[in-house]
Formats: sequence, structure tokens, C-alpha cells
Amino acid sequence: MDPSAVNINVTVDDFDSVLSYSDPSVWQTPDPSSSSFDARNMPWLMGTYHRTDVVGASLTFNFTGPSLYIYGHAGPAYGSYEVDIDANTTTASAYAPTNASGPVLLFGSKTLAYAPHTLTLRNLGAKDGDKGGNGFLFDYLQTTVQLAPTGANVTNKTYEEDNSALTYAGQWNTNKSPNFSAGGTAYTNQDKASVSLTFSGSAVYVFGDKKNDHGLYRVVLDNKTAEVYNGISGCGGAFAPTCEQQKPTLEYFASNLDSSTHTLRIENIAGANNSFFDLDSIVVTIPTVYAPRELSGPSSTSGTYGLPPNKPPPASPSGDPRGNSAIMVLPSANLLLLVWVFGMFSWSPGRW
Repeated sequence: MDPSAVNINVTVDDFDSVLSYSDPSVWQTPDPSSSSFDARNMPWLMGTYHRTDVVGASLTFNFTGPSLYIYGHAGPAYGSYEVDIDANTTTASAYAPTNASGPVLLFGSKTLAYAPHTLTLRNLGAKDGDKGGNGFLFDYLQTTVQLAPTGANVTNKTYEEDNSALTYAGQWNTNKSPNFSAGGTAYTNQDKASVSLTFSGSAVYVFGDKKNDHGLYRVVLDNKTAEVYNGISGCGGAFAPTCEQQKPTLEYFASNLDSSTHTLRIENIAGANNSFFDLDSIVVTIPTVYAPRELSGPSSTSGTYGLPPNKPPPASPSGDPRGNSAIMVLPSANLLLLVWVFGMFSWSPGRW
């Protein structure tokens, strides 16, 4: 990674759809749609976490970039976990004699190749003399990518759900609430209903809703192979029908784009349950100079493990995880674009 370039930290929360849980039912989470839920009184990013006591429970995340930082929890109930990046594995224990007061760094590496990677994070439970139990808690992760070369500037353009640049196909409806970005979202439960955007930029982010009446959707960028994601919240482990992550979540992210015109298409896969897809906004980052990185081959996946009172290494810049804006641009020599999903509650009326 070039430290003098315009770099970004992409923060992925445990509810974001860019993560894939092998079996969501074996994870327990808070219910963000509960009347008693208040993220402000919880130490976790956006007030949520995924916790499991099932040995072998795992999640996966595909990313392109040279760094990865994973945050979770440490305490007497936790055992070992495995970090697998491109089939290179390392293990550590989250055991601590007392519970940490908040999120801790479970893994950090800045020595990855600037290339596509696949992370599998797996609970191993108590093993090899662990003093703890079979518990494991995941809060969020971060990865760093380059947005533009040294000396360039970037601006962000937000396309709300009602922007005329968006092309909708099929049956769509709208939700209106001051809790959404700019006050609204668009949603559909029609199979193959789609929304498209043609744009120029070096990165693109899609934000939306996550609820248990949502399901699969596919994303196609520039006629490449379709990527399929899951918008179901899965919170509480019991898949309560009204359970919803009430803050817009990261549904898709792509970076390292060149100066050509790009086309993004998102299509709902309604299935037998007529599942929903919600679009809140699409954010495009536009640099003054384009310089896509040439992606390289494998490199070291060794990392740093941190338990309290250790702090994240300097290579993992971070900010307030409870910011109220989706994207915060920090004015510094090494510009960091911190991607946080919105800190506002969202509400989806008219679906009951």
C-alpha cells in the first residue's frame, strides 16, 4: 500500500450483507428493531454483534486490498478462533480472565498482497488447553484500499433512491421516513425487479435495509460475473419475522475502478417467499486522477493479535464507529475515507 496515496478504510459491520454466515441460525445477536434496543448504550459498532457457542460456526468475506483488521470481544467465556485468508490459516484465543469493556482487535495484518482475497473466520471453541469456553463474538472488520494516487483529490456523489439517474425495472414502491437517507427508500419483492446506475468513479457503495423478509439479490458490475448476496437479517438466531437492522447496511462495495463509464445493476431474487430488497442510496467516489492498482499475487498473511489493553496498530486508521454520516472524508495528507453505515434508525412502514 502506498501511504502517500488517497487511501480509504472500509468498515464492515456484523449485519452488513457483504458478509456471508455459513449458518446464520447458530449466531445470536441483539434485535435492533426491539423497542428496548439503544445502540448509544452499547459498546459495539452500531450496537450489534454476532455471537456463537457453536464450534465450527463461520463467516466469509471477499475483499481486495492489502490489509485486514478484525474486531470482536475477549473474556472468560471465549475460546479459540481461526483466521483463514486464501487457505492460509492462523489461530488465536479470545480468552481473557475478565470481560473486555468493548471491542478488541482479534486480528490485524498490513502485509497482504494488493489482490482479491477470501477471509473465513471460524469459531474453534475451547481447544489446546484454552481456559475459556466455546464462545466467540464478532463485531466488525476493516480493510484498506487505494482510492486515488498521490496528489489527487476525491469527491463523493450520492444517488438517493429517487434520483433520475437510477433506472428501475419491475414493480417498486417507496418508504418515506426522516430516518432514511434523505427521507426515503425504494423496495421491491418482485422476482428479477432491478435497479441500474451508469457512473464514472473509482469506487461505489450501495446502502440499504436488512430485514428477515429480505433475501437474495445479485449485483452485476460492467457485465462481469454476477455476485449474489443475502439481505436477511438473521438476528436473534430465531429469525423473528419483524427483526430488522434499522440502520442502512452496506449491501455492495467495489473499488479500483478505472476512468471508463461503469454500469451497476442490482436484481432481486424473490424466490418462493417473495423476499424483499431495499435500496437507500448509492455513493460513488470520483477522483481527479485515476490510477487503478495492478493487482499482485499472494503475500504474507501473518498478523497481529490484540487483546486488552492493546490498541489497533497505526496501519489500521479508524474513527468514531457511531458517526451519523455514511461517509466521512478526513482532511489530511494521507486522506482516509471512513465508510460507516448510517447512524440513524430506519423504519419500513406498510409491510405488515
